[in-house]
Amino acid sequence: MVQSMGRVGSALDNAAAESFHSVLKVEYIHRHSFATRTEDRLKTATWITEFYR
Repeated sequence: MVQSMGRVGSALDNAAAESFHSVLKVEYIHRHSFATRTEDRLKTATWITEFYR
C-alpha cells in the first residue's frame, strides 16, 4: 500500500474508494434484504470476492 500524497480535501484521493462503495451499494446491497447483520456481512464478503475474481 502506498500512502496518498494528495492535499487534504482532494477528491482524487477518494475516487477509487467511492467508486467501489457505489458499485457495492447499487449492484448488491440495494437489491437484497438480509435477516441478520451476520448474513449481510457473509453474503457481502462473498459477493466482493466473486466480483473481483
